Amino acid sequence: MNRMFVFLLVGLLAPLVSLAETHPPTNPEASLLANIRQVTFSGRRAGEGYFSQDGAQLIFQSERDADNPFFQIYLMDLQTGDTQRVSPGYGKTTCAWIHPSGQKVLFASTHLDPQARDKQKQELELRAAGKERRYSWDYDEYFDVFDADLQGEQLKNLTNTRGYDAEASWSPDGKLIVFSSNRHAYAEPLSEVAAALFAHDPGALLDLYMMNADGTNVRRLTDTLGTDGGAFFSPDGTRVVWRRFAPDGATAEIFTMPIDGSDQGADQRQITSLGAMSWAPYFHPSGDYLIFATNTHGFANFELYLVDNQGTAEPVRVTHMDGFDGLPVFAPAGNRLAWTSTRGSAKQSQIFFADWDDAAARKLLSLDTHSQGADVAATALDASGAEIRAADLQHHIETLASEEMAGRLTGTAGEQAATAYVASIFESLGLSPAGDDGTFFQTFPFTAGVSLGPGNALVVSDKATTQGQADPKVGPAYIVDQDWRPLTFSKTGGLSPAGVVFAGYGLVAPQADGHPAYDAYTHLDVQDKWVLVFRYLPEGISQEFRQHLNRYASLRRKAMLARDHGARGLIVVSGPNAKVKSQLVRLSFDASLAGTSVGALSVTDAVANTWLHSAGKDLKTLQDTLDSGQPMLGFGLADLTVGANIDIQQQKKVGRNVLARLAASTTAALSSMIIGAHIDHLGTEHGANSLARGEEKGGIHYGADDNASGVAGLLEIAQFLAGQKASGQLALQRDIVFAAWSGEEMGLLGSSHFTRTFRGQAGEPTTLRPEVVAYLNMDMIGRLGTNLVLQGIGSSPVWTGLIEQYNVPIGLSITLQNESYLPTDATSFYLKKVPVLSAFTGAHADYHTPRDTADKINAAGAEKIARLMAAVTKNIATREDVPEYREMDKPAGGIGRVSLRAYLGTIPDYAQGDIVGVKLSGVVKGGPAEQAGLQGGDIITELAGKKIENIYDYTYALDALSIDTPAAVVVRRQKEQEGREERVVLSITPRARE
Repeated sequence: MNRMFVFLLVGLLAPLVSLAETHPPTNPEASLLANIRQVTFSGRRAGEGYFSQDGAQLIFQSERDADNPFFQIYLMDLQTGDTQRVSPGYGKTTCAWIHPSGQKVLFASTHLDPQARDKQKQELELRAAGKERRYSWDYDEYFDVFDADLQGEQLKNLTNTRGYDAEASWSPDGKLIVFSSNRHAYAEPLSEVAAALFAHDPGALLDLYMMNADGTNVRRLTDTLGTDGGAFFSPDGTRVVWRRFAPDGATAEIFTMPIDGSDQGADQRQITSLGAMSWAPYFHPSGDYLIFATNTHGFANFELYLVDNQGTAEPVRVTHMDGFDGLPVFAPAGNRLAWTSTRGSAKQSQIFFADWDDAAARKLLSLDTHSQGADVAATALDASGAEIRAADLQHHIETLASEEMAGRLTGTAGEQAATAYVASIFESLGLSPAGDDGTFFQTFPFTAGVSLGPGNALVVSDKATTQGQADPKVGPAYIVDQDWRPLTFSKTGGLSPAGVVFAGYGLVAPQADGHPAYDAYTHLDVQDKWVLVFRYLPEGISQEFRQHLNRYASLRRKAMLARDHGARGLIVVSGPNAKVKSQLVRLSFDASLAGTSVGALSVTDAVANTWLHSAGKDLKTLQDTLDSGQPMLGFGLADLTVGANIDIQQQKKVGRNVLARLAASTTAALSSMIIGAHIDHLGTEHGANSLARGEEKGGIHYGADDNASGVAGLLEIAQFLAGQKASGQLALQRDIVFAAWSGEEMGLLGSSHFTRTFRGQAGEPTTLRPEVVAYLNMDMIGRLGTNLVLQGIGSSPVWTGLIEQYNVPIGLSITLQNESYLPTDATSFYLKKVPVLSAFTGAHADYHTPRDTADKINAAGAEKIARLMAAVTKNIATREDVPEYREMDKPAGGIGRVSLRAYLGTIPDYAQGDIVGVKLSGVVKGGPAEQAGLQGGDIITELAGKKIENIYDYTYALDALSIDTPAAVVVRRQKEQEGREERVVLSITPRARE
């Protein structure tokens, strides 16, 4: 992961710190649920997922058809992830089920409503107008129960009666169907009370009915005011469980009873008495206990709870997440739970899976630890992926992250060895070279570093001290790197002596957002002179004005302004109010090294103060005045001249990418898709990107996770797909290019070179399409913990459906992030109009340190990720259509802000998804955040009076902070014992970064 990410991560932490000592949040759901993962991603929402009896299929409802705003029914193969619609495609549908034989399905539909298509059209027009109906379930009188084959054909209407007939399920033997209906309200006289209820809410007269599987012998099971619905059979088929709403609809409780219709309500056992809205009950396959949803913690906050089948024990909470968790269902083996939740990044209803701990549930309910019902042995649902193996991934990672590879720094022998290793594997797989001149390598020149040459000199003459002598007095000998230092982007060579003009902070900013214009050059002639300016921006101005001016405060911009005003050069002084760690600007390596046509250097406060004293001025007094925000005209230092010789030596090197092609045919395909990972890391050098501790200086940065893991995944995917093609299982529609990029850590050098020189034309292309249809990236996939983060979702509408399909048999817990301007090689392609998808398992305490070693890799997790990315690659390469590209707005703060000055010591959780705010995975020990009382798991929602909704808001808010000046920070903090969040206001005091 490259330097832009370092500035987002380290910019919020500090350079050269340990991330290991943090305060991780606890997970109250972990006692019962493990490996929570989102299963459906496509469409506006999805829910009510039910397993087939063998656990191999899932039927569910989803709004994912652009032409139909209502739910339709879909059948998902849990072995392959393939999903097909089994309902007619128009009208409304709900509440599906799979026959115990696995050969047909059951659902309710309104497609026979003569106005079904008109209702769809009206709803689509309403949404197109930007309006949204308040959600409430529609007890449409045209709902009827149908069965159909697995293709959604041979539809048979089993009810065909006026009224709402829905919420149906088969008995375990497939002979009976229990369903909900208000048909009697349309066919029988109603009491005055019942008629009033029905007029207000047709669901208030819903009762349970039973019928034979062919629709015959319909009999009524309940007869009460209020909704009886959502019934399911017990695992042994002797009872049903359902929810009963009070007539006013405000509360609901869980009931069970025998299936014998002759009882007419006998032995209707109430299981819950929570006085809340408790509903959606479902038996565990053992039959010993039930799971259900309730809003006892708040009207809109539904959580899952357990209760024993007699209702004797106190219900036990299962989920702990704001929003909706409901409609739970156990897999037939009893070791897996499916439910509908809004906990995903989009905050819309989707289906989630989790591994279920039956033993823990029994202990909490004080039940016998041995199941008396279904066998809870695991059902094997994973699709085989033998060609992609954890052991092979581990081997590749150990090789790439070995001492022999020496950290794979671009342009070194380690990089040469690593790229040679990858090229040899590509060749052994029978892939074609796709680099320069028929080789696997594509080379690119770059500047590897900068240093001070021997010719640096600063010559200062002060006429005021000569008292009329013919020749001016030459000032003291200024020592480079002690009294002064060139800026990296300075013009080099000799700069003849010239006068000096003081221009305050050297800022020019327009009037905007209620802020006045700011111009340090007003009435100031700097033609052919040096401009002396303060380093940052006024310290005492308002937070809002600081944020405004900070956009214009970079040293490069100040040098550009001086140049545009005709100056010979820029001289920067920090000033005593800046509270910097080093008064001289660091000679930082910038991979772009875009220079300027003027000289640029920094001097110490003492040097600048001496110069100003000769003109009767004082550095501290000047800075105090400017820091108040009061305007001040610049002035010349009439008796002072400065000359310099700037000698910055650039180390030029050559890096190389590795490129291979799996061709669609013997001739070049018209298009290709590319999958890549960066092969380079930090070597043994310790530039701004390293987070090595003091005792680790000089050690190899092995880069096992960053990014030997991604390259290992690339090699395994290449082997898998090459093998599939060789065996005739891969009908490619376009070429697949496999790319191991170098220079990523230095600023996406290798991938940028590829995209800039694509097509081999003189000018840089603005797009790579239609030749490149998609780019997939893997950067740090070796430390899978809770979630895999998939970024770039917003770049194309194709991604969510593919992820949903191919993750089903793999079972990864995935966080989707729309952001497509990423601190990795994917951005090189997205900027060229190519849809991107990037896999990432998150930052960790060993990131960019010598501690990132192969022994810490989660190879089994990396295998799953590689299998998922291989499946998506195969789909893109074999489909006939081309993924649509969607352009997103660039983040307000740019792609990785690098101007951060304040250090807080917070460690953001980059796998947080779309949580509103910035969630912390921890805080640095001894840093300002820990001292302020922040903790891992806190969600920052305000900083210095600014609302924080995402990481870009957070970095932008840092611009408003003044060093050593306390600022308010507001967090949401989970109170685990109480099951709620609280708002906490703290005071944090930033430190200087440099």
